[in-house]
Amino acid sequence: MVEWTDFERSTIQSIFSKIDKDVVGPAALARCLIVYPWTQRYFGTFGNLYNAEAIKSNPKVAAHGKVVLAGLERAVKNMDDIKNTYKDLSVLHSEKLHVDPDNFRLLADCLTVVVAAELGKDFTADAQAALQKFLAVVVSSLGRQYH
Repeated sequence: MVEWTDFERSTIQSIFSKIDKDVVGPAALARCLIVYPWTQRYFGTFGNLYNAEAIKSNPKVAAHGKVVLAGLERAVKNMDDIKNTYKDLSVLHSEKLHVDPDNFRLLADCLTVVVAAELGKDFTADAQAALQKFLAVVVSSLGRQYH
């Protein structure tokens, strides 16, 4: 079980209350698909992913980015039990979709970059540390089925 300080809890909740989920989710997923093009193999049904502009303007990428952010909001609401919150998603990604679990970390890194750009000077080093701890727990929980 992860121990959260009051600062970490409030910071993570604050970050998720401030970001525009309709922008951040799609931008983070698009960034991941552009920066790490091998991740595109899991999105074969999404159509044109041939270049950065096609990825950024792809409605299926945007929609799935919003789904990712909604999933993260579930973790924010269940910070004391993220592992069980993501139990079914871990099984889905492992057994049905066969997603390489390292891709969760890559997406978390891209999300951190996008959140930093969205929040600007409000995204302090302490805020980044709290977010990255949170995302590390999420990544570990999503990858749990693989272990």
